[in-house]
Amino acid sequence: MSLQQEISKRKTFGIISHPDAGKTTLTEKLLLFGGAIQEAGAVKSNKIKKGATSDFMEIERQRGISVATSVLAFEYRDHKINILDTPGHKDFAEDTYRTLTAVDSVIVVIDVAKGVEEQTEKLVQVCRMRNIPMIVFINKLDREGKDAFDLLDEVEQKLGLTVCPLSLPIGMGSDFQGIYNIWENNIQLFLEEKKQKVGESLQIDDINDSQIDELVGAKAAKTLREELDLIQSVYPEFNREDYMNGDLQPVFFGSALNNFGVRELLNAFIDIAPMPQPKESDTRIVKPEETQFTGFVFKIHANMDPKHRDRLAFVKIVSGTFKRNENYLLVREGKKMKFSSPNAFFADKKEVVDESFPGDIVGLHDTGSFRIGDTLTAGEKLSFKGIPSFSPEHFRYINNNDPLKAKQLAKGVDQLMDEGVAQLFTLEMNNRKIIGTVGALQYEVIQYRLEHEYGAKCSYEPISIHKACWVEADEKSDEFKEFARLKQRFLARDKYDQLVFLADSSFTIHMTQEKFPNVKLHFISEFKHH
Repeated sequence: MSLQQEISKRKTFGIISHPDAGKTTLTEKLLLFGGAIQEAGAVKSNKIKKGATSDFMEIERQRGISVATSVLAFEYRDHKINILDTPGHKDFAEDTYRTLTAVDSVIVVIDVAKGVEEQTEKLVQVCRMRNIPMIVFINKLDREGKDAFDLLDEVEQKLGLTVCPLSLPIGMGSDFQGIYNIWENNIQLFLEEKKQKVGESLQIDDINDSQIDELVGAKAAKTLREELDLIQSVYPEFNREDYMNGDLQPVFFGSALNNFGVRELLNAFIDIAPMPQPKESDTRIVKPEETQFTGFVFKIHANMDPKHRDRLAFVKIVSGTFKRNENYLLVREGKKMKFSSPNAFFADKKEVVDESFPGDIVGLHDTGSFRIGDTLTAGEKLSFKGIPSFSPEHFRYINNNDPLKAKQLAKGVDQLMDEGVAQLFTLEMNNRKIIGTVGALQYEVIQYRLEHEYGAKCSYEPISIHKACWVEADEKSDEFKEFARLKQRFLARDKYDQLVFLADSSFTIHMTQEKFPNVKLHFISEFKHH
């Protein structure tokens, strides 16, 4: 197959949601339709039993939270689909933001009873900043929930989206009877007794067909017709260009747990979702169909296999063909590397592949040369932009609890930080190490992993820091020297040796900016690699 055909077969997307809106279940059902897994258990029970297919680490099984962002690939209708799993839990937001740099579109899952929740708002904001095409899936229709139109309003108002319903529920909760699929003009009935099997969809050419009344009853049929009229008069018609530009968001209704409305979602996704898209670099825009390989590292996962201490760097291929055992340039280091066993992912298995194409994710075994945001090319010196690091919300000193294991601790902390689990700041004054995280749960994860993967024990000590500010200034100027003298107790270096000011309050930041106007403080490090 030509490169162009390979590209047009691929769809790479992420599913985002607030925890418990049903993302893991939806992911499983999509894999089920793709034949990638044989059975889907009710996810709730197998969180305890065998862990849902997409949840790796022990610590997740205990908590039932997707901590490790994994890649799940499957084939469906001659397409190769890559789902990048994004942790929904707010403590892992940073990982999710980075994963969103590697997807070409997203599906947003919303719980019919809870509506739009806080975590969804944050993630959708990131997608809107990048104009990522979004499809909304309103889940759990078999439970009592909000009225469909109220939900559509809420999605528009809270998320700032322009929605276009492509399916409509018939009833809700205990009255839930099925879904009218506007996209394909058919009705799918919900057959209570066959929870895991879905009734066949019936093609409906005319909404006034009396067959509908027989299927769902006259009252429900009348309501359905009124609602469809309303949709036509109130909501814009679906326009693919608007969807692709991030200006219009189609909405589907369903119940992932009961396999309901999932196939409709998947079929429409295949029809409309974008194939791999061009990406901006610091020198030019790179198009997928260029023959020369380029890609970037958006995630690093240490110790994927506890038996072998390996790190896997997840690389999204942007252009060209990636081949096994070819020499590629790691741009930041200016050094050539080759990979004898690049992994591709199929559901939860990984296998060595000879070549991969734009849109694919390859896992490269890494002995420590990669950082998040690194660019690999066939030789061209360019770097992809936009994998930011945000200022953490929580800060603690990290102390070594076992003097004999100082080396293991240092190595473990180093590798976990490369992975982007948290950020490390080293105080200039006394070299004490401070760990900053987006969520407090990260500290437990770090402690657990240091002990189980590196044999090192650590403890934490509180420190009062409000924000980490990356400092941009002329370090030779008198103003900077005065700033450094006054603030020396609060100056640290991040992992990339960038200077960071650890401010104890927003008031301090404000005063500092007034007093030292030429010392610029940033809350995001756009990872400026020199």
